[in-house]
Amino acid sequence: MTVFEFLVALMAMSIALSAIMTVAWLVQQRSGNSGWVDTIWTFGVGLTGMAGALVPMGSGWPTRQILVASFAAIWALRLGVHIASRSAGISNDPRYAEKIEAWGSDAPRQMFWFLQVQAMAGLPLVMSIFVAAHRPDARLSVWDAVAILVMIIAVCGEGIADWQLNRFKSNPANNGGVNEAGLWKLSRHPNYFFEALGWLAYPLIAIDLTGGYPWGFIALSGAACMYWLLVYVSGIPLLEKHMLRSRGEAFRAYQRRTNAFFPGPPRD
Repeated sequence: MTVFEFLVALMAMSIALSAIMTVAWLVQQRSGNSGWVDTIWTFGVGLTGMAGALVPMGSGWPTRQILVASFAAIWALRLGVHIASRSAGISNDPRYAEKIEAWGSDAPRQMFWFLQVQAMAGLPLVMSIFVAAHRPDARLSVWDAVAILVMIIAVCGEGIADWQLNRFKSNPANNGGVNEAGLWKLSRHPNYFFEALGWLAYPLIAIDLTGGYPWGFIALSGAACMYWLLVYVSGIPLLEKHMLRSRGEAFRAYQRRTNAFFPGPPRD
């Protein structure tokens, strides 16, 4: 991969993500339901990543390109459908609703630029997919197999965590309670843990420790970005603020005995 090819890909994916989040802004403004923002972002990142993975460049290997594009497709389809089903059942996402209320009359403009920031936050993710897909080695290695295993564990683990939470919420007896069953006994956000885990599949494929493909190290930025977003920005901080407000002492007790992100045994 040449510097020119990398820069062209970077620019094209930046423009694509910006356009997708502009559509997300229009949908949010028209529907009043900010829950659709995350749905569109997920499908947008997945489609942009797939396109980048499959674009012919001469240096890539079709089998690996298809494998990596499949990763992006499976991730976007599972997570996007889950978020879409959740968004269809609510009138607004409380995380965004709080921001919109704080912005007041300037909310439409502020929301537009906030979503453009989200578009750029997706750039390390799609570039991770891109550099993994275009690693030039014309063979699959043991690291590709490990990446496949990691992705399977991540997708299945996140799916199980989401299913357990949906089952808890669907029981009227649990209204106002805190789910501590299954994976949620080991982590307050097991779905986030498995989400971040899945992005480690791309550096496993992309990185060549012999130094033959220096572009591959860029794939680490996707995993780092997802961890940062989930743990410090739009994931745990906003959701736990909402949970403390709605669940009170029950959630505080849950915080004291359960790890926030990495699964582990509960504390007494």
